[in-house]
Amino acid sequence: MLNQTITMTACAIMMGGAAIAQDQSIIVQSTTSTANSGLYDYLLPIFQDETGIQVNVVAVGTGQAITNTENCDGDVLLVHAQPAEEAFVAAGYGTERRDLMYNDFVIVGPADDPAGVVGMTDVQGALARIAATGALFASRGDDSGTHKKEMQLWGNTGVDPTAASGDWYRETGSGMGATLNTGVGMGAYVMTDRATWVSFENKQAHDIQVEGDTALMNQYGVIPVSPARCPSVNADAARTFADWLVSDAGQDAIAAFTVADQQLFFPNAAKN
Repeated sequence: MLNQTITMTACAIMMGGAAIAQDQSIIVQSTTSTANSGLYDYLLPIFQDETGIQVNVVAVGTGQAITNTENCDGDVLLVHAQPAEEAFVAAGYGTERRDLMYNDFVIVGPADDPAGVVGMTDVQGALARIAATGALFASRGDDSGTHKKEMQLWGNTGVDPTAASGDWYRETGSGMGATLNTGVGMGAYVMTDRATWVSFENKQAHDIQVEGDTALMNQYGVIPVSPARCPSVNADAARTFADWLVSDAGQDAIAAFTVADQQLFFPNAAKN
């Protein structure tokens, strides 16, 4: 799904043990991977019970989330493309970027493994094999954080897969779930974040075939939007949310989130 909005509500803020009614809300521009995994369904009620701040999450690809926020259509940016995030802050749109959590990307593929990549831990070598054999590869092709990372990895191989667009390289222009559905349907390899794959229900005969390369690390960052650039931003509530996410309480909540008994995100705000 290219555009998904999650709304959670609360009615009181706890300060010093007293409940104070609040009429506050923020918009978080974020990614489909965090939303599809169920992370926000888990985190937001905890945050809202503590603060009373209503959080509305718009889940799109990272590139679109950044564009939306640059148009002042958000109070917080939470995505996974660090160079683009740093450029966002440098341009004055964000107050600061902080590491929040990480997981990893994996390449999933069909059981018959036409490119012979099962068990590989060298993602560059695996992509080179896929290209050399002309095995089908389904890409998001949507300027999302996943797509940005995929293109960086292809660049490291010296292969331009877009030259084979419509042949063995298929660009869906869709979110992660839709791209996985397409890839599974056509028997193609797909690069996906692990959280979405674990939560994905239409795996059929596909499985993780390439994993473990440090180049596949998937880092997420959180950035409050600057009121100097966007005067309408709810700066105080945005800062409260960002600060909570990187606090011990927020980091513990992220670590506690599991699907199928697997921890999907690993907090690392402590290194900021």
